[in-house]
Order: sequence, then structure tokens, then C-alpha cells
Amino acid sequence: MKMAADSQVAKTKEFVPYTKEIGHQGLKKLILREGESWQTPFSGDEVEVHYTGTLLDGTRFDSSLDRGTPFRFKLGQGQVIKGWEQGIASMKKGEKAIFTIPPELGYGESGSPPVIPPNATLQFEVEMLSWATVRDVCKDGGLLKKTVRDGERWAYPKDADEVLVRYEARLEDETVVSRSSEGVEFYVKDGYLFPALSAAVKTMRKDEKAILTVKPQYAFGERGFKVGNKVTVPPNSTLIVDVELVSWKNVVDITDDKKVLKKILKEGEGYERPNEGAFLKVKYTGKLENETVFERKGSDEEPFEFIASEEQVIDGLDRAVMTMKKGEIAIVTILPEYGYKDTKTQRDLAVVPPDSTLIYEIELISFIKEKESWDMDTAEKIEAAGKKKEDGNALFKAGKYLRASKKYDKAAKYIEYDNAFSEDQKSQTKALKVTCNLNNAACNLKLKEYREAAKLCSKVLEVDSKNVKALYRRAQAYIETADLDQAESDIKKALEIDPNNRCVKSSMSFPVMPLKFSFRTLLGILCRVLRVFVFHKRSWFGSFVWKNVQSMVLGESTHFCRIGM
Repeated sequence: MKMAADSQVAKTKEFVPYTKEIGHQGLKKLILREGESWQTPFSGDEVEVHYTGTLLDGTRFDSSLDRGTPFRFKLGQGQVIKGWEQGIASMKKGEKAIFTIPPELGYGESGSPPVIPPNATLQFEVEMLSWATVRDVCKDGGLLKKTVRDGERWAYPKDADEVLVRYEARLEDETVVSRSSEGVEFYVKDGYLFPALSAAVKTMRKDEKAILTVKPQYAFGERGFKVGNKVTVPPNSTLIVDVELVSWKNVVDITDDKKVLKKILKEGEGYERPNEGAFLKVKYTGKLENETVFERKGSDEEPFEFIASEEQVIDGLDRAVMTMKKGEIAIVTILPEYGYKDTKTQRDLAVVPPDSTLIYEIELISFIKEKESWDMDTAEKIEAAGKKKEDGNALFKAGKYLRASKKYDKAAKYIEYDNAFSEDQKSQTKALKVTCNLNNAACNLKLKEYREAAKLCSKVLEVDSKNVKALYRRAQAYIETADLDQAESDIKKALEIDPNNRCVKSSMSFPVMPLKFSFRTLLGILCRVLRVFVFHKRSWFGSFVWKNVQSMVLGESTHFCRIGM
């Protein structure tokens, strides 16, 4: 009962006015009633207040209350005395305060005869009724936006997003030239009707309403606007536009090359998204650009199930679904590079022609993430790493080097930090890390990612400095990048460790060791030129010469191209 009584006392406790100083020029503010929220107006905003002004002896010289009309002005535009500019900028909506303004921030030595004498200290009791934010959108006065209703949340549409907007555009004489009370949808980057609409929308939040003042350069310019032979907007006309941002659909560039775009129709729940290896339940419909449905998978009762990043669906869809949240619904547009490419493909309901753009409407019903390493104990980490390595081996043998590389990388990360492992486990994980990094280096050689291959071999050599495979594969990578001195050094080390290794010895079939520096440099340049010749000109002769030079400098070896098991 006592707690309830204390709570009631707290609720009925009256606000106690208090004084604070604004700035460092003597402006004082006695707060009589606190305002709402934490927001205050900015320079350029149009504020609306009631006030009463008095001298220190109580003489009243002005009051909006006497006139029965609130006072409106633009903050920061020099329309009021400095004390007002500073004081009003500190007020919240609904706040009431008394400002004591020294002469330097008031009317100074001259005063304002006959009501305000020279060097007068003034007092104003002010109530902040409201303000409308006015923003110079383009920073040149050509497009002013006055917010009349704040929007929700803190997000703003981006260029790629599709917005739904209601608007009415008028001339300065109030003649309506265009309106859409039902709303119009358009992509922000494409714009609609005139440039100002798109520019203003990017500064608005969902449900926000604003009034735009649009100068000719952001409206219809010198040409004006005609419908048939009728001039709707005369040349060089300023427009007044009421605009409401009803909603928008986020469009996400999944692949950063605009070849897989996801338009969100319904936001999902929470923040979690699937990871690689997650078990997914979805339903989707796949269409061609001509609306032909070629595939339907899943329903609410029987969702379609697959594992993320296992090539169980096309690449673009796989990537897109991994950016989704549970319950999210989206339209995913996939260009051929991430779809069926240049292959004619028979699907469940129709044939997908070569080079087709695909459009999927997909819902992520639920997912179970693959267990992350930080949720595993040490035995689970070793087991998971071994499984990923085996998956990588199978993919390597199938010629799927990029996916294999990802598996080896994931396996190595499971056991990257071994502080919690026992001595036996450390020995086990050391061997596993060496194998995964070596195999990953082999993948990167196949993918022509030579610097990454060299980096992975170096990781192996940090823990096993006498690993001949690592030296040999790093030498292969160095040859491809024309780092011949380093390649020579690695081959020498490999021969010192295993002088009878026929694979390393075969790399000496061309006398690279005794070559003079100038000749090695020349050979490196030759290699670079031939690579450009081969890969850009597609010359059979260049390819033939390159392969032979490559085999002379560093002999091909089936043994050293094999991955570790």
C-alpha cells in the first residue's frame, strides 16, 4: 500500500519552474511549463507562438493574446530580435517560458520608440504552439519543403526504391494543374512529372505530409507544360505542391551490380537472417518478363525446403533469400548471369529461354540457421570443420572451385582460435588447418586468384615451414604474378627439404635458377604480355606459347594439383 501511495504522490507532484541561461550573452529563461518530447525548431522553420512582452517595471508593450492571433515567423531569418532567435530555438512544442533579454540581444541603445526606451531589458512570456520545418532541399532556394505532418520512423527512400505518393500541384494563383488523390507509384531514380517530386520524396519519411514551393528550374522550366494544344503550366511558372509519402518499397541491390534486385513487399520479423548452410522453408512463383509462369514451389501448408548456398536453387535466388527475414515477402528480379545464363532450361510449368531475366515473388516462411562456431564446444568445432573439408573435397573434384573455396574457408574459421582446445585437439586442428588452407590455395590457383593462393600458402608455412606442397603452390602463384625471385626461392627451399621430389624437380626443366636478373625480368614481362594476348585476344597460338613457357618455368604436376584428403 505504501508503494502505491508513493506512486500517487509522484504522479500528482507539481512541476517546479526553474531558470537556465541560454548562450553566454546574458539571456535567461524561466521555464514555467515543460514541453513535449525532445525536439526543438531549426533555423528556417516556421514557428507559431503566443507571447506577451513587458519592461522590467511590468509595463506591457505588446501581446499576441490581445490580438487573438498567434505570431508566426521564420526562425534564423532575422525577422525578430536576437534574443528571440536564440530563445525560441531552445523551446519544445507546448513549452511555456519567460525570457529575460538584455539590451544587446533586444533593441540596444536606440530602443523602439515610443514603447521601448533605449538600453531596455525586456521580458517575454512565450508559449510554443507549433512549428513547421522548412527545408531548402537543393540548397539553392529552388525547392523549399515545409513539413506539415511528421512521418513515422527514421528511414528515407533511396534512389532504387519504389514510392507511393499522393499529390496536388497548383500554380501560384491556386489553379490546379495535376493531382493524384489515389496515389501514384514510381521509382525514385526515375522520377515523376517534374524533377522536384523525386528530390523532395528522398527527404521524407513514411506518412509525412509537406508543402513544396517549386521554382521553374525544378518544375517545367522555360517550356512550361502542355496537354495537347492546351497550356496547363505557363513557361517559368512556380508551383505549389501538396505531397504525402504514403509508403515505399525498399529495393536492395543484392549483388552490387544491379543484376539481382530485391523489392520488399512486406517487412519480415526481427533482425535475424539466414546464414550459409541454413535450412530454409519458402514459397515462391517464378515468372518471365512476359508474365509466363515457369515454376511454383511451396505453399503455407507444405513449404519448399532447401539448404542455403548448396546450389539447390539458382544463384540469384540463393543470394536474395539470405538477405531476407522471417515472414518477409519480396519481388526478386534476376538477370541471366545469376539465373540460367545462356542455357535453354525446362522447368515445371514452362521452358525458360536462353538469356532470360527471371522475376520471383518469394516469401521466407521460416529458417533454422546453421550453428555458428561461437555456439559450439571444441569437439563440435572440430567435427564441423572436418565436415566442411569433406564437402569442399567433393566440390573440388566436381570442378566447383569457388564453392569449394568457401567450404575450406569456413572449415578453417571453425578452428582458427585454439586457446580452448586440449593438446590432442590442437594437434588435430593444426593438421586440419594445414589441409584446408592448402586445398583452398589449390582452389584459388584454379580460380586465377593468385595473390590469395600465395597468402593461404604463407599461412600454412607459418605453422609448417617445411611443407613442400605449400612452397610449390606458392611458387606457382608467384610465377603467375611474375614474382620470379620469390618463386625461385620457394623452389630452392622445397628441393632442400625433399631433393628427390620429382614434382619439384620437374619445375627445374627450364634453367630458371641461374638466370640473370635482367633475363628473369624479361621473362616476367613476356609472361604478362602472353597472358594479356591469350585472355584478351583468345589466340590459339598465344595459348600454345604461354602453356609451353609456363611448363618450362614451373613444370605441371598432377601430384601437386591434387588436394589433401
